[in-house]
Amino acid sequence: GTAATTGASTAASTDKGSTLNVVAVTACPTGIAHTYMAADALTQTAEGRDDVNLTVETQGSSNNTPVAQSVIDAADAVIFATDVGVRDRERFAGKPVIESGVKRAINEPDVMLNEAVAAAKNPNARKVTGSGAAASSSSEEAGGQLSWGKRIQQAIMTGVSYMVPFVAAGGLLLALGFLFGGADMANGWQVISTEYSLTNLPGHDVEVDGATMTFERSGMLLYIGAVLFATGQAAMGFIVSALSGYISYALAGRPGIAPGFAGGAIAVVVGAGFIGGLVTGLLAGLIAMWIGSWKVPRWMVSLMPVMLIPLLTTLVVGLAMYFVLGAPLAALMTGLQNMLGGMSGSSAILLGIVLGLMMCSDLGGPINKAAYLFGTAGLSTGDQASLQIMAAVMASGMVPPIALSIATFVRKNLFTPAEQENGKSSWLMGLAFVSEGAIPFAAADPFRVIPAMMAGGATTGAIIMAFGVGSRAPHGGIFVLFAIDPIWGYIAAILGGTLVATVLVITLKQFWPNKTIQEAAAKNEKEKAAAAAA
Repeated sequence: GTAATTGASTAASTDKGSTLNVVAVTACPTGIAHTYMAADALTQTAEGRDDVNLTVETQGSSNNTPVAQSVIDAADAVIFATDVGVRDRERFAGKPVIESGVKRAINEPDVMLNEAVAAAKNPNARKVTGSGAAASSSSEEAGGQLSWGKRIQQAIMTGVSYMVPFVAAGGLLLALGFLFGGADMANGWQVISTEYSLTNLPGHDVEVDGATMTFERSGMLLYIGAVLFATGQAAMGFIVSALSGYISYALAGRPGIAPGFAGGAIAVVVGAGFIGGLVTGLLAGLIAMWIGSWKVPRWMVSLMPVMLIPLLTTLVVGLAMYFVLGAPLAALMTGLQNMLGGMSGSSAILLGIVLGLMMCSDLGGPINKAAYLFGTAGLSTGDQASLQIMAAVMASGMVPPIALSIATFVRKNLFTPAEQENGKSSWLMGLAFVSEGAIPFAAADPFRVIPAMMAGGATTGAIIMAFGVGSRAPHGGIFVLFAIDPIWGYIAAILGGTLVATVLVITLKQFWPNKTIQEAAAKNEKEKAAAAAA
């Protein structure tokens, strides 16, 4: 995604008469692949046009440089290609805006640039309003462009994207705690991490709650393991609050953060888990947004975001959770956990198949993200069933890029030159669990690629569940093997799914040929032959 931010400082100054300045923001829930693919698609398309001068701000998960305010001020229109709320949206207030999901910018960048040009020239075009992280403009000027359903989906995805780093840090630290301190770490980590120190290391026998426990490890390893485990537990303790707080933030802006976090903490206390966090986040965001829309006297305006909105919203969410919602949500969560915990044999394998199909059906789209949310949110409970669901989700998502990469090496002539080029690097994306590496293949030939990938994903999900493989890490693929148990089962599942997906995609392309791809491949072969003859 490096091309994406290059024009930041110079774009505004190079105005070429009739050239319009457009600023785009791209962002996807995990902030990894789609964010930068959309940025590259828009940048490359704009470079081939004379009428647009584009600057892109990628709001991904890594270090992002915001576009200078002077560039935004000089912009004639803005494009928001995001599946989550736009950060610091108020910087763009008053600018004509084109808004869509991030996938549209990858698939039809030219159309979006045309729409931005049209919006810049239209005095009645929809404008950005400054309130809220994912706030769209008021309904009468929005022209119904972002529906309530879409805004709530965006808010949930914003919550997930902010929650994942807590899960990643916490889950991997817990795995390291087990690695250093041994498998019985979970029983005595609190006592060991607080009552011992580097100068007073624990032995094998430690007193826990009045009873003596014997640990398999002792001394420095046991102490370091306990400290890592305690740090991981602290990070994991924030998962539900972060999910709730940032869902609320996406709907109501900064005033929604405190009530959202408080609601998430209450959800944990009453036992409503991540389902409670989802509900409190939406509730806090909508209430804070509503209170923020009140017409208040001038002297109260400055008190609203800092004091009154957080106070009133937290009060309402707290009362609602304790009086009404807490018990039914806790019962729902307990029911879900019991159902998952009781799954064994064929029912567990069936769940693995369903998760595998979901992960590979739209490769990073809403269905894939729903399965991913189910996997990561369950990690907050830490039970074996949730760890297996996470393993099935991650392993299935790794299959498509690896399988397609292998297919391009095995049967080159079934793929276009561009696909062959993509195949050289997509295996690495697959190993790192970036399913989006398969998108170029699926976009070019969906009817052959997607069913083959879904079959591979379903195979992997089934094998993971059959072997009872669990993962404490929500991301990282092959690079977090120490957080996965048993490792052999995980690798077997990925190999099995990859084999199925590769064989199927080659078979489908062979016996049900895609004319366009065949022609492109034949043309390429002719050019090569001509070049060799010359």
